[in-house]
Amino acid sequence: MSGPRCGCGTSTHADLGNALREATAAAFGQLGDEAADVGVVFVSSAYGDGIRPALESLADLVPAGSLLGTTSEGVLGGGAEYERMPAVAVWLARLPGGWIRTLSLDYRQTPDGGMFVGWPDDLDGGWPANAAVILVADPFSFPVDAFIARLEAEHPGVPIVGGMASGGTEPGGNTLVVGSRTENSGAVGLLVGGGVRVRPVVSQGCRPIGKPMVVTKAEANLIVELGGRPAIERLRETYGQLDTADRELVRSSLHVGRAATEYRDEFRRGDFLVRNVIGADPESGVIAVGDVVRAGQTVQFHVRDAVSADEDLRGLLAAQPAPRAAGALVFTCNGRGLRLFDEPDHDARCVRDCLGDVPTAGFFAKGEIGPIGRRTFLHGFTASIAVFETAPNADDQA
Repeated sequence: MSGPRCGCGTSTHADLGNALREATAAAFGQLGDEAADVGVVFVSSAYGDGIRPALESLADLVPAGSLLGTTSEGVLGGGAEYERMPAVAVWLARLPGGWIRTLSLDYRQTPDGGMFVGWPDDLDGGWPANAAVILVADPFSFPVDAFIARLEAEHPGVPIVGGMASGGTEPGGNTLVVGSRTENSGAVGLLVGGGVRVRPVVSQGCRPIGKPMVVTKAEANLIVELGGRPAIERLRETYGQLDTADRELVRSSLHVGRAATEYRDEFRRGDFLVRNVIGADPESGVIAVGDVVRAGQTVQFHVRDAVSADEDLRGLLAAQPAPRAAGALVFTCNGRGLRLFDEPDHDARCVRDCLGDVPTAGFFAKGEIGPIGRRTFLHGFTASIAVFETAPNADDQA
């Protein structure tokens, strides 16, 4: 059985309809003009009022068995990034042996509490091997954290990779596409499994400083003590061991990473869920972070800058198994790109440098979704990448 095959096309044509046709033709050319099982389309919000009418007929322009689309602040494709300018990226995949379902979800309040609606009935039973979810959600209407918690409870270990749509600045401003339908709220996605594996690569753009320490006292999001001493004393101790450049980063971009699992003798890059430090009280010695912290957890201070983000992404991509990638979808923060790096196309070039010239498309998101360890989280300033490849023993599953 042949493995997955992908294609990607981009266009910056000023007319959105023409841009979609150009990008689709280029993607099918890379696919070898085979029928597409999956199509994913990212459209820059710079096209303005013409977006909604064009996307309402997207299924006619981009023929694929399962189709997703979203508006975004910027898109990437073919090793390039298009920020805050008219651009379209069309990604197509032929996934032999793959098990694919589209998702169109909404969140509603009921007298008994909130509930997710739109879940396909045939997903109530067992899920296929290698199951993974690709998700694009509207940040104004869809509680991603609650959805992640529900999926974790019902299907633990199933990774979710995706991002929050960034094309709109107010409720109703985003357009999401699933099949022949367009929505301005909720979430759309794909459940993929069987003979195809989605391998997540999640780069939070940080590097650790100092050493891992155990939280010995905490209250909600407050780290009170680390290793039996006030948290701020431990921070000062770490600060005193740094060079001048890293001391400046501590003052401008300090973060705390919480170990995703405690069952390690040594912690490496990518083992920590990184969250902002949002305050510190020198008198009480307490450090406040953007996460709930418990006594007994292992944490380590981190810093973020362009150099750290580059090293982190390249290190995580290079640490992956031997190249098997057929294609990739990239969900990168809209705080990255030229807002973080001095040169354009950073994340797109990193993927190409490390994975080879595989068809890759993505968009700049208002929040990125991806697993750290075996649990999925919503992130910021992150590049969350879904690498599509032939699943191990795929021939046995087909």
